[in-house]
Amino acid sequence: MAVLEQINDLIWGFPLLVLLMGTHIYFTFRLHVPQRNLIYALKLSLGKADNTDSNLSPFSALATTLAATLGTGNIIGVSTAVALGGPGAILWCWVTGILGMATAYAECYLSVLFRSKNEEGVYVGGPMYVLKNGLHKKMLGGFYALCTLVAAFGVGCTTQANSVTQAAAASFHLSPHPVGIALAFLTGAVIIGGVRSIASLCERTVPAISFVYLFGCLLLLILYRSVLPSACLLIVKDAFGVKSIAGGITGAALQHAMRYGIARGLFTNEAGIGTSAIAAAASHVKEPRIQAYVSMTAVFWDTVVMCFITGLVIVSNMLYDPASVAHVPETGLTAAAFAHLPYIGDAFLTVSLAAFAVTTLIGWSYFGEKATEYLVGKKGIRYYKIAYILMIYVGAIIPMRLVWESTDLINALMVLPNVLALYCLRRQIRA
Repeated sequence: MAVLEQINDLIWGFPLLVLLMGTHIYFTFRLHVPQRNLIYALKLSLGKADNTDSNLSPFSALATTLAATLGTGNIIGVSTAVALGGPGAILWCWVTGILGMATAYAECYLSVLFRSKNEEGVYVGGPMYVLKNGLHKKMLGGFYALCTLVAAFGVGCTTQANSVTQAAAASFHLSPHPVGIALAFLTGAVIIGGVRSIASLCERTVPAISFVYLFGCLLLLILYRSVLPSACLLIVKDAFGVKSIAGGITGAALQHAMRYGIARGLFTNEAGIGTSAIAAAASHVKEPRIQAYVSMTAVFWDTVVMCFITGLVIVSNMLYDPASVAHVPETGLTAAAFAHLPYIGDAFLTVSLAAFAVTTLIGWSYFGEKATEYLVGKKGIRYYKIAYILMIYVGAIIPMRLVWESTDLINALMVLPNVLALYCLRRQIRA
Protein backbone atom coordinates (compact mmCIF):
# COMPACT_ATOMS: atom_id res chain seq x y z
CA MET A 1 0.00 0.00 0.00
CA ALA A 2 2.77 2.44 0.88
CA VAL A 3 4.53 1.86 -2.46
CA LEU A 4 1.28 2.19 -4.41
CA GLU A 5 0.39 5.42 -2.63
CA GLN A 6 3.79 6.96 -3.34
CA ILE A 7 3.63 5.99 -7.03
CA ASN A 8 0.11 7.36 -7.38
CA ASP A 9 0.98 10.61 -5.61
CA LEU A 10 3.80 11.09 -8.12
CA ILE A 11 1.83 10.11 -11.24
CA TRP A 12 -1.35 11.97 -10.33
CA GLY A 13 0.49 15.14 -9.45
CA PHE A 14 1.14 18.24 -11.48
CA PRO A 15 2.58 16.59 -14.65
CA LEU A 16 -0.45 14.44 -15.44
CA LEU A 17 -2.87 17.28 -14.69
CA VAL A 18 -0.96 19.51 -17.11
CA LEU A 19 -0.94 16.71 -19.71
CA LEU A 20 -4.71 16.25 -19.55
CA MET A 21 -5.57 19.95 -19.41
CA GLY A 22 -3.06 20.71 -22.14
CA THR A 23 -4.61 18.00 -24.33
CA HIS A 24 -8.10 19.43 -23.81
CA ILE A 25 -6.95 22.94 -24.74
CA TYR A 26 -4.80 21.78 -27.68
CA PHE A 27 -7.58 19.84 -29.38
CA THR A 28 -10.11 22.57 -28.69
CA PHE A 29 -8.11 24.92 -30.92
CA ARG A 30 -6.62 22.28 -33.19
CA LEU A 31 -10.13 21.22 -34.22
CA HIS A 32 -11.38 24.82 -34.51
CA VAL A 33 -13.46 24.61 -31.33
CA PRO A 34 -15.80 21.68 -32.05
CA GLN A 35 -17.81 22.76 -28.99
CA ARG A 36 -19.30 25.55 -31.11
CA ASN A 37 -21.32 22.85 -32.89
CA LEU A 38 -22.83 21.60 -29.64
CA ILE A 39 -26.43 22.25 -30.74
CA TYR A 40 -25.82 20.24 -33.90
CA ALA A 41 -24.22 17.46 -31.83
CA LEU A 42 -27.15 17.38 -29.40
CA LYS A 43 -29.61 17.09 -32.27
CA LEU A 44 -27.63 14.15 -33.62
CA SER A 45 -27.49 12.48 -30.20
CA LEU A 46 -31.22 12.86 -29.55
CA GLY A 47 -32.20 11.62 -33.00
CA LYS A 48 -32.77 8.06 -31.86
CA ALA A 49 -32.28 5.57 -34.68
CA ASP A 50 -32.93 1.85 -34.73
CA ASN A 51 -29.98 -0.47 -34.32
CA THR A 52 -29.04 -2.11 -37.60
CA ASP A 53 -27.76 -5.69 -37.91
CA SER A 54 -25.44 -6.40 -34.96
CA ASN A 55 -24.13 -2.86 -34.56
CA LEU A 56 -25.51 0.03 -32.53
CA SER A 57 -27.26 3.25 -33.40
CA PRO A 58 -25.45 6.47 -32.40
CA PHE A 59 -27.95 6.94 -29.56
CA SER A 60 -27.28 3.42 -28.26
CA ALA A 61 -23.53 4.03 -28.30
CA LEU A 62 -24.05 7.30 -26.41
CA ALA A 63 -26.34 5.65 -23.84
CA THR A 64 -23.77 2.90 -23.24
CA THR A 65 -21.06 5.52 -22.72
CA LEU A 66 -23.24 7.50 -20.29
CA ALA A 67 -24.09 4.32 -18.40
CA ALA A 68 -20.40 3.85 -17.67
CA THR A 69 -19.59 7.50 -16.91
CA LEU A 70 -22.63 8.83 -15.03
CA GLY A 71 -22.43 7.69 -11.45
CA THR A 72 -20.77 8.23 -8.13
CA GLY A 73 -18.34 10.78 -9.57
CA ASN A 74 -21.26 13.07 -10.32
CA ILE A 75 -22.56 12.74 -6.75
CA ILE A 76 -19.59 12.07 -4.47
CA GLY A 77 -16.86 13.51 -6.71
CA VAL A 78 -18.40 16.98 -6.81
CA SER A 79 -18.61 16.96 -3.02
CA THR A 80 -14.88 16.28 -2.79
CA ALA A 81 -14.05 18.94 -5.38
CA VAL A 82 -15.92 21.60 -3.36
CA ALA A 83 -14.47 20.39 -0.04
CA LEU A 84 -10.87 20.61 -1.26
CA GLY A 85 -11.13 23.31 -3.91
CA GLY A 86 -13.76 25.64 -2.50
CA PRO A 87 -17.03 26.72 -4.14
CA GLY A 88 -15.13 28.17 -7.10
CA ALA A 89 -14.10 24.64 -8.09
CA ILE A 90 -17.57 24.28 -9.61
CA LEU A 91 -16.87 26.96 -12.21
CA TRP A 92 -13.52 25.40 -13.13
CA CYS A 93 -15.22 22.02 -13.23
CA TRP A 94 -17.68 23.42 -15.76
CA VAL A 95 -14.95 25.06 -17.85
CA THR A 96 -12.83 21.92 -17.90
CA GLY A 97 -15.85 19.87 -18.94
CA ILE A 98 -16.36 22.22 -21.88
CA LEU A 99 -12.72 21.82 -22.94
CA GLY A 100 -12.79 18.04 -22.42
CA MET A 101 -15.46 17.72 -25.10
CA ALA A 102 -12.79 18.35 -27.76
CA THR A 103 -10.62 15.51 -26.45
CA ALA A 104 -13.64 13.20 -26.41
CA TYR A 105 -14.36 14.20 -30.02
CA ALA A 106 -10.78 13.36 -31.05
CA GLU A 107 -10.80 10.00 -29.25
CA CYS A 108 -14.07 8.88 -30.78
CA TYR A 109 -13.15 10.14 -34.26
CA LEU A 110 -9.99 8.02 -34.32
CA SER A 111 -11.82 5.05 -32.82
CA VAL A 112 -14.36 5.00 -35.65
CA LEU A 113 -11.69 5.72 -38.26
CA PHE A 114 -9.45 2.79 -37.24
CA ARG A 115 -12.02 0.26 -36.01
CA SER A 116 -12.24 -3.29 -37.33
CA LYS A 117 -14.93 -5.90 -37.89
CA ASN A 118 -14.83 -9.19 -36.03
CA GLU A 119 -15.80 -12.56 -37.48
CA GLU A 120 -19.46 -11.83 -36.78
CA GLY A 121 -19.40 -8.61 -38.80
CA VAL A 122 -19.64 -6.40 -35.69
CA TYR A 123 -17.56 -3.24 -35.41
CA VAL A 124 -14.96 -3.25 -32.63
CA GLY A 125 -12.70 -0.38 -31.74
CA GLY A 126 -11.26 1.88 -29.11
CA PRO A 127 -7.77 3.16 -28.29
CA MET A 128 -6.29 -0.35 -28.57
CA TYR A 129 -7.39 -0.56 -32.20
CA VAL A 130 -6.21 3.00 -32.84
CA LEU A 131 -2.79 2.00 -31.52
CA LYS A 132 -2.82 -1.20 -33.58
CA ASN A 133 -4.29 0.00 -36.88
CA GLY A 134 -3.31 3.67 -36.75
CA LEU A 135 0.14 3.62 -35.17
CA HIS A 136 0.87 -0.05 -35.99
CA LYS A 137 1.76 -0.67 -32.35
CA LYS A 138 -0.03 -3.93 -31.63
CA MET A 139 1.83 -4.56 -28.38
CA LEU A 140 0.98 -1.09 -27.08
CA GLY A 141 -2.65 -1.73 -28.04
CA GLY A 142 -2.50 -4.96 -26.06
CA PHE A 143 -1.12 -3.06 -23.08
CA TYR A 144 -4.02 -0.59 -23.21
CA ALA A 145 -6.53 -3.46 -23.56
CA LEU A 146 -5.00 -5.20 -20.54
CA CYS A 147 -5.27 -2.01 -18.49
CA THR A 148 -8.91 -1.64 -19.60
CA LEU A 149 -9.64 -5.20 -18.52
CA VAL A 150 -8.08 -4.64 -15.09
CA ALA A 151 -9.94 -1.34 -14.74
CA ALA A 152 -13.21 -3.07 -15.62
CA PHE A 153 -12.78 -5.38 -12.64
CA GLY A 154 -11.67 -2.46 -10.46
CA VAL A 155 -13.42 0.85 -11.08
CA GLY A 156 -16.17 -0.66 -13.19
CA CYS A 157 -17.01 -3.61 -10.96
CA THR A 158 -15.77 -3.94 -7.39
CA THR A 159 -15.83 -0.25 -6.45
CA GLN A 160 -19.35 0.23 -7.82
CA ALA A 161 -20.67 -2.83 -6.01
CA ASN A 162 -19.03 -1.67 -2.79
CA SER A 163 -20.52 1.82 -3.05
CA VAL A 164 -24.01 0.31 -3.38
CA THR A 165 -23.60 -1.99 -0.37
CA GLN A 166 -22.21 0.81 1.80
CA ALA A 167 -25.10 3.11 0.89
CA ALA A 168 -27.64 0.33 1.44
CA ALA A 169 -26.12 -0.46 4.83
CA ALA A 170 -26.14 3.19 5.91
CA SER A 171 -29.70 3.97 4.81
CA PHE A 172 -31.52 0.64 5.06
CA HIS A 173 -29.24 -1.42 7.36
CA LEU A 174 -28.90 -4.20 4.79
CA SER A 175 -26.14 -6.81 4.91
CA PRO A 176 -23.64 -6.59 2.01
CA HIS A 177 -24.04 -10.30 1.17
CA PRO A 178 -27.64 -10.27 -0.13
CA VAL A 179 -27.06 -6.89 -1.78
CA GLY A 180 -23.97 -8.25 -3.55
CA ILE A 181 -25.85 -11.35 -4.71
CA ALA A 182 -28.73 -9.26 -6.02
CA LEU A 183 -26.34 -6.95 -7.89
CA ALA A 184 -24.51 -9.89 -9.44
CA PHE A 185 -27.76 -11.53 -10.54
CA LEU A 186 -29.23 -8.33 -11.98
CA THR A 187 -26.08 -7.34 -13.87
CA GLY A 188 -25.46 -10.89 -15.08
CA ALA A 189 -28.96 -11.13 -16.53
CA VAL A 190 -28.17 -8.12 -18.73
CA ILE A 191 -24.57 -8.70 -19.80
CA ILE A 192 -25.09 -12.35 -20.72
CA GLY A 193 -27.27 -11.09 -23.57
CA GLY A 194 -24.35 -9.23 -25.16
CA VAL A 195 -24.00 -5.73 -26.57
CA ARG A 196 -27.56 -5.45 -27.86
CA SER A 197 -28.96 -6.34 -24.44
CA ILE A 198 -26.63 -3.85 -22.75
CA ALA A 199 -27.46 -1.06 -25.18
CA SER A 200 -31.20 -1.73 -24.95
CA LEU A 201 -31.19 -1.43 -21.16
CA CYS A 202 -28.99 1.67 -21.23
CA GLU A 203 -31.30 3.38 -23.74
CA ARG A 204 -34.27 2.96 -21.40
CA THR A 205 -32.73 3.44 -17.97
CA VAL A 206 -29.96 6.04 -18.23
CA PRO A 207 -32.19 8.96 -19.37
CA ALA A 208 -34.85 8.02 -16.79
CA ILE A 209 -32.41 7.80 -13.87
CA SER A 210 -30.73 11.05 -14.86
CA PHE A 211 -34.08 12.84 -15.14
CA VAL A 212 -35.20 11.65 -11.68
CA TYR A 213 -31.91 12.74 -10.10
CA LEU A 214 -32.01 16.15 -11.81
CA PHE A 215 -35.63 16.54 -10.68
CA GLY A 216 -34.50 16.03 -7.08
CA CYS A 217 -31.80 18.67 -7.60
CA LEU A 218 -34.40 21.05 -9.04
CA LEU A 219 -36.60 20.63 -5.97
CA LEU A 220 -33.66 21.50 -3.75
CA LEU A 221 -32.79 24.57 -5.83
CA ILE A 222 -36.40 25.73 -5.44
CA LEU A 223 -36.02 25.24 -1.68
CA TYR A 224 -32.74 27.19 -1.76
CA ARG A 225 -34.08 29.91 -4.06
CA SER A 226 -33.49 32.68 -1.51
CA VAL A 227 -29.73 32.02 -1.53
CA LEU A 228 -29.39 30.91 -5.16
CA PRO A 229 -28.15 34.29 -6.51
CA SER A 230 -25.63 34.50 -3.67
CA ALA A 231 -24.47 30.94 -4.40
CA CYS A 232 -23.87 31.76 -8.08
CA LEU A 233 -21.96 34.91 -7.13
CA LEU A 234 -19.86 32.99 -4.58
CA ILE A 235 -18.93 30.36 -7.18
CA VAL A 236 -17.76 33.01 -9.64
CA LYS A 237 -15.87 35.12 -7.06
CA ASP A 238 -14.22 32.13 -5.39
CA ALA A 239 -13.19 30.62 -8.74
CA PHE A 240 -10.30 33.04 -9.03
CA GLY A 241 -8.66 32.05 -5.75
CA VAL A 242 -5.54 29.92 -5.99
CA LYS A 243 -7.01 27.11 -3.92
CA SER A 244 -10.18 26.95 -6.01
CA ILE A 245 -8.32 26.91 -9.32
CA ALA A 246 -6.20 23.97 -8.20
CA GLY A 247 -9.13 22.02 -6.81
CA GLY A 248 -11.41 22.91 -9.69
CA ILE A 249 -9.04 21.82 -12.45
CA THR A 250 -8.56 18.50 -10.71
CA GLY A 251 -12.23 17.98 -9.97
CA ALA A 252 -13.36 19.16 -13.39
CA ALA A 253 -11.07 17.13 -15.62
CA LEU A 254 -12.29 13.97 -13.99
CA GLN A 255 -14.30 15.29 -11.11
CA HIS A 256 -12.55 14.98 -7.76
CA ALA A 257 -10.15 17.40 -6.15
CA MET A 258 -6.37 17.20 -6.06
CA ARG A 259 -4.72 13.80 -6.59
CA TYR A 260 -7.64 11.67 -5.45
CA GLY A 261 -10.05 13.89 -7.37
CA ILE A 262 -8.87 13.31 -10.91
CA ALA A 263 -7.87 9.70 -10.22
CA ARG A 264 -11.30 8.82 -8.87
CA GLY A 265 -12.74 10.97 -11.63
CA LEU A 266 -12.82 7.87 -13.83
CA PHE A 267 -16.40 7.87 -12.57
CA THR A 268 -17.10 10.98 -14.64
CA ASN A 269 -16.52 11.83 -18.29
CA GLU A 270 -13.26 9.88 -18.90
CA ALA A 271 -12.05 12.39 -21.50
CA GLY A 272 -8.37 11.58 -21.93
CA ILE A 273 -8.66 7.99 -20.75
CA GLY A 274 -10.36 6.84 -23.96
CA THR A 275 -12.82 4.20 -22.80
CA SER A 276 -15.83 6.06 -24.20
CA ALA A 277 -14.35 5.56 -27.67
CA ILE A 278 -14.87 1.79 -27.27
CA ALA A 279 -18.63 2.29 -27.31
CA ALA A 280 -18.41 4.89 -30.10
CA ALA A 281 -16.71 2.37 -32.39
CA ALA A 282 -19.70 0.00 -32.13
CA SER A 283 -21.97 2.49 -33.92
CA HIS A 284 -23.19 1.63 -37.42
CA VAL A 285 -22.42 5.21 -38.54
CA LYS A 286 -19.85 5.23 -41.34
CA GLU A 287 -18.74 8.86 -40.99
CA PRO A 288 -16.33 9.28 -38.01
CA ARG A 289 -17.25 12.96 -37.63
CA ILE A 290 -20.91 12.18 -36.96
CA GLN A 291 -20.27 9.64 -34.21
CA ALA A 292 -17.54 11.84 -32.73
CA TYR A 293 -20.04 14.68 -32.33
CA VAL A 294 -22.61 12.34 -30.76
CA SER A 295 -20.10 10.87 -28.31
CA MET A 296 -18.80 14.35 -27.48
CA THR A 297 -22.17 15.15 -25.91
CA ALA A 298 -21.55 12.51 -23.22
CA VAL A 299 -19.05 14.91 -21.62
CA PHE A 300 -21.61 17.71 -21.88
CA TRP A 301 -24.34 15.73 -20.10
CA ASP A 302 -21.95 14.21 -17.58
CA THR A 303 -19.88 17.20 -16.49
CA VAL A 304 -21.33 20.40 -17.90
CA VAL A 305 -24.89 19.54 -16.81
CA MET A 306 -24.94 16.86 -14.09
CA CYS A 307 -21.84 17.91 -12.16
CA PHE A 308 -22.65 21.63 -12.38
CA ILE A 309 -26.19 21.15 -11.07
CA THR A 310 -24.93 18.95 -8.23
CA GLY A 311 -22.31 21.56 -7.35
CA LEU A 312 -24.86 24.35 -7.37
CA VAL A 313 -27.03 22.36 -4.95
CA ILE A 314 -24.05 21.81 -2.63
CA VAL A 315 -22.94 25.45 -2.57
CA SER A 316 -26.52 26.67 -2.10
CA ASN A 317 -26.92 24.39 0.89
CA MET A 318 -23.67 25.70 2.37
CA LEU A 319 -25.27 29.16 2.46
CA TYR A 320 -28.79 27.98 3.33
CA ASP A 321 -27.79 25.79 6.29
CA PRO A 322 -24.09 26.22 7.23
CA ALA A 323 -24.49 24.01 10.29
CA SER A 324 -25.36 21.01 8.12
CA VAL A 325 -21.89 20.97 6.56
CA ALA A 326 -19.86 21.97 9.63
CA HIS A 327 -18.54 18.52 10.51
CA VAL A 328 -19.26 16.34 7.48
CA PRO A 329 -16.46 14.47 5.67
CA GLU A 330 -15.26 15.53 2.22
CA THR A 331 -17.67 13.10 0.56
CA GLY A 332 -20.65 14.14 2.68
CA LEU A 333 -21.57 17.55 1.25
CA THR A 334 -24.01 16.09 -1.26
CA ALA A 335 -25.74 14.00 1.39
CA ALA A 336 -26.00 17.06 3.65
CA ALA A 337 -27.77 18.95 0.87
CA PHE A 338 -30.17 16.13 -0.01
CA ALA A 339 -31.08 15.70 3.64
CA HIS A 340 -33.27 18.78 3.18
CA LEU A 341 -35.60 16.97 0.79
CA PRO A 342 -38.73 16.44 2.90
CA TYR A 343 -39.23 12.84 4.12
CA ILE A 344 -37.17 11.13 1.40
CA GLY A 345 -33.83 12.96 1.33
CA ASP A 346 -31.42 10.23 2.48
CA ALA A 347 -33.33 7.45 0.75
CA PHE A 348 -33.57 9.43 -2.51
CA LEU A 349 -29.81 9.96 -2.68
CA THR A 350 -29.07 6.34 -1.77
CA VAL A 351 -31.42 4.97 -4.43
CA SER A 352 -30.00 7.39 -7.01
CA LEU A 353 -26.46 6.38 -6.14
CA ALA A 354 -27.38 2.70 -6.37
CA ALA A 355 -29.14 3.14 -9.72
CA PHE A 356 -26.19 5.00 -11.23
CA ALA A 357 -23.79 2.39 -9.87
CA VAL A 358 -25.78 -0.45 -11.46
CA THR A 359 -25.74 1.20 -14.88
CA THR A 360 -22.00 1.78 -14.48
CA LEU A 361 -21.56 -1.93 -13.73
CA ILE A 362 -23.36 -2.76 -16.95
CA GLY A 363 -21.61 -0.14 -19.09
CA TRP A 364 -18.15 -1.06 -17.89
CA SER A 365 -18.82 -4.75 -18.48
CA TYR A 366 -18.95 -3.90 -22.20
CA PHE A 367 -15.59 -2.10 -22.09
CA GLY A 368 -13.99 -5.11 -20.42
CA GLU A 369 -15.63 -7.45 -22.93
CA LYS A 370 -14.11 -5.59 -25.89
CA ALA A 371 -10.70 -5.58 -24.18
CA THR A 372 -10.97 -9.33 -23.68
CA GLU A 373 -11.89 -9.80 -27.34
CA TYR A 374 -8.82 -7.82 -28.41
CA LEU A 375 -6.51 -9.86 -26.19
CA VAL A 376 -7.76 -13.43 -26.67
CA GLY A 377 -10.61 -13.30 -29.19
CA LYS A 378 -14.29 -14.14 -28.83
CA LYS A 379 -13.52 -17.42 -27.07
CA GLY A 380 -12.52 -15.62 -23.90
CA ILE A 381 -15.66 -13.51 -23.52
CA ARG A 382 -17.70 -16.26 -21.80
CA TYR A 383 -15.07 -16.69 -19.09
CA TYR A 384 -14.72 -12.92 -18.72
CA LYS A 385 -18.45 -12.51 -18.08
CA ILE A 386 -18.44 -15.25 -15.44
CA ALA A 387 -15.46 -13.64 -13.69
CA TYR A 388 -17.06 -10.19 -13.89
CA ILE A 389 -20.31 -11.40 -12.30
CA LEU A 390 -18.41 -13.13 -9.51
CA MET A 391 -16.30 -10.02 -8.87
CA ILE A 392 -19.46 -7.98 -8.33
CA TYR A 393 -20.22 -10.06 -5.26
CA VAL A 394 -16.57 -10.01 -4.13
CA GLY A 395 -16.46 -6.23 -4.51
CA ALA A 396 -19.57 -5.89 -2.37
CA ILE A 397 -17.93 -7.49 0.66
CA ILE A 398 -14.18 -6.73 0.54
CA PRO A 399 -12.29 -3.68 1.88
CA MET A 400 -11.70 -1.27 -0.99
CA ARG A 401 -8.53 0.66 -0.14
CA LEU A 402 -6.13 -1.62 -2.05
CA VAL A 403 -8.53 -1.84 -5.00
CA TRP A 404 -8.75 1.97 -5.18
CA GLU A 405 -4.99 2.45 -5.15
CA SER A 406 -4.43 -0.25 -7.78
CA THR A 407 -7.16 1.16 -10.01
CA ASP A 408 -5.72 4.68 -9.76
CA LEU A 409 -2.41 3.37 -11.08
CA ILE A 410 -4.09 1.50 -13.94
CA ASN A 411 -6.07 4.60 -14.92
CA ALA A 412 -2.88 6.65 -15.18
CA LEU A 413 -1.30 3.97 -17.36
CA MET A 414 -4.33 4.14 -19.68
CA VAL A 415 -4.00 7.89 -20.16
CA LEU A 416 -0.46 7.78 -21.53
CA PRO A 417 -0.88 5.52 -24.62
CA ASN A 418 -4.27 7.09 -25.39
CA VAL A 419 -2.89 10.64 -25.40
CA LEU A 420 0.16 9.46 -27.37
CA ALA A 421 -2.13 8.14 -30.12
CA LEU A 422 -4.13 11.40 -30.15
CA TYR A 423 -1.04 13.54 -30.73
CA CYS A 424 0.60 11.19 -33.25
CA LEU A 425 -2.58 10.92 -35.34
CA ARG A 426 -3.81 14.47 -34.85
CA ARG A 427 -3.56 15.30 -38.56
CA GLN A 428 -6.11 12.60 -39.40
CA ILE A 429 -8.78 14.10 -37.16
CA ARG A 430 -11.19 16.37 -39.04
CA ALA A 431 -13.55 18.85 -37.41
